[in-house]
Amino acid sequence: APQMPAFLKPGDKIAVLSPASTPKPEVVEKGVKVLRDWGYQPVVGKHVLDNVHGYAGTIDDRLDDFVEALKDPEVKAIFCTRGGYGSAMLLERIDQRLLADNPKWVVGYSDITSLHSAEVRSGNMSIHGNMLGALSDNGGKTAIDGYLRGLLAGDLPAYEVPAHPYNHPGTATGIVLGGNLSVMQTNVSGSAQWDFLDRDYIAGRDIILFFEDVSENLNRVGSLLTQLRLKGVLNQVKGILVGRFTEYEPANGYADMNAMIHDRIGDLDIPVCYDFPASHDEKWNYPLVEGCPATLTVTSGGVTLKFHK
Repeated sequence: APQMPAFLKPGDKIAVLSPASTPKPEVVEKGVKVLRDWGYQPVVGKHVLDNVHGYAGTIDDRLDDFVEALKDPEVKAIFCTRGGYGSAMLLERIDQRLLADNPKWVVGYSDITSLHSAEVRSGNMSIHGNMLGALSDNGGKTAIDGYLRGLLAGDLPAYEVPAHPYNHPGTATGIVLGGNLSVMQTNVSGSAQWDFLDRDYIAGRDIILFFEDVSENLNRVGSLLTQLRLKGVLNQVKGILVGRFTEYEPANGYADMNAMIHDRIGDLDIPVCYDFPASHDEKWNYPLVEGCPATLTVTSGGVTLKFHK
């Protein structure tokens, strides 16, 4: 498995960065306050609020902030302000050894899936979880925030999820990989260097795959699943967490997205959990540790996902 970056201690520095789209200033202001309340020292990147065609600065600006945070030995984690678009652009210009030699927790989801993929391929675990936007909205006090706060300090989560009629029972152990389905399958897919679902990378590894998406229609999600099948991913993973899909309309005679997905992957004889709380609805976005071993148990009574060292 990839290596686990050091967990955080009170007073540690957290770099606050915008590797993708530009956040609202109040998101940064309120989010930084939450990180302070949690006992950390937030350090805001130079270009966090820049706006160049919707991105938080040019590619070089965003890369400079990222590289500076990686190289600073006092910075123990990198917290992204938001997703949007653009984080994968940094990968073309970054030295993979810099990531490999400076393991630190990168926190984010959605477009940040590209950076998680890059971290895992560089040999580091990473945290798929809510960003500054969510923290600024709710003051860092929800149960989900509690999971994230605990995780940063070294408390690996164990989740219990209700049963779902489409679930496929069984037990699987493997490293958890995944994120935003369209980001995984458009930005880094097929990159021999950066894609954590690359055929050669996953060969011989036990993987528990998760995916979620927002504002994607059923046909598009179906196409992305077909791509995962044709890449050889779906017939090789040991278990699947189907996250929550938000902001779409049911179509083609399917009651919802889960019904369509079940139609596409229902033939797989592995444990599958539907409606797992990984999603763009930040009230239902459990932090997941990319590259970390976990055990998934799906029974008729419910589902557990337990991370372990």
